[in-house]
Amino acid sequence: MPMKIATIVGARPQFIKMASVSRELRKHFNEIVIHTGQHYDYEMNKIFFERLNIPEPDYYLGIGSGSHGYQTGEMLKRIEEVLIEERPDLVLVYGDTNSTLAGALAAVKLHIKVAHVEAGLRSFDKRMPEEINRVLTDHVSDYLFAPTETAVKNLHKEGIKDGVYLTGDVMYDALLYNIKIARKKSRILNELGLRPKEYLLATVHRAENTDSKERLTNIINAFIEINELIVFPVHPRTRKYMEAYGLIEKIEKSPNILLVPPVGYLDMLVLEENARKIITDSGGVQKEAYFLKVPCITLREKTEWVETVKDGWNVLVGANREKIVKAIEEFEPSGETYNHRFGDGNASKRIVEILLERLVGEI
Repeated sequence: MPMKIATIVGARPQFIKMASVSRELRKHFNEIVIHTGQHYDYEMNKIFFERLNIPEPDYYLGIGSGSHGYQTGEMLKRIEEVLIEERPDLVLVYGDTNSTLAGALAAVKLHIKVAHVEAGLRSFDKRMPEEINRVLTDHVSDYLFAPTETAVKNLHKEGIKDGVYLTGDVMYDALLYNIKIARKKSRILNELGLRPKEYLLATVHRAENTDSKERLTNIINAFIEINELIVFPVHPRTRKYMEAYGLIEKIEKSPNILLVPPVGYLDMLVLEENARKIITDSGGVQKEAYFLKVPCITLREKTEWVETVKDGWNVLVGANREKIVKAIEEFEPSGETYNHRFGDGNASKRIVEILLERLVGEI
């Protein structure tokens, strides 16, 4: 009977990463999927799972939004109940969300081995909850799958050397697999009346920007100041705060800003590929911009994806209105993109091969 692996996810980027790994994992292991419900209600997002051919969750915990303490505590309690019932041989977690940390803690306290996909990332900014989540998860994990050489070095500097593997980035796998499908299936450009390279694409969702009236106001004012079309898929939390800060009417009246609801992954890839520039605070979008050779302006002071900055395709502007406007008007890439820094598109296969070799011999 194949070994059992429990995959824990809760946010959209994790679904994308899971899709790539699960395709390989299920060839050799019995996988159960635990969806915490951290960001997305499963019943409302079935189409997302279907389009990416993601296995349906075996457990949907429905945690929902809340403070970091509430979310992490509820997840820890409910994930533990599932793990006691299922008794998997390994728990697999992705990235840096509260679901990641809760899954890792629940597993390690039950003496279940933990594998962390996207290990070793560091922004070196402990004000970011994601930084706390990724550091703690790395320090309790048995298998650390690092996407880049920088990530491996970060782990070694913290004294973590055993169980570290340079695998490449599963999001690069996902992009290579899905961009061809997206180009054929997506109709988003026609639906929104867009022409390639004649618009900017913006996303804002991180708490450091949405929860600060000053920062969000600066960002929105910069967008309004630009004499160029900005397509802005609005995250629910961002809309909530824009309404609370009295910004929503201001932005809706601005003729250069096209507010749209959140879009699916395939549509997002097409919007990214055809944008003249991308303005974002998302880690995943920074990478996708780099993979697709689209200049990226990042609304953060620091990033865990330092390669994109070092290679001259990403510039950090924080929430400074003048810097945002200047970057939109003047920033141009100063070098080449080197996608091999993120692997060869076979990270998912490599992760499963390592688990087959190591896990079978150790358990």
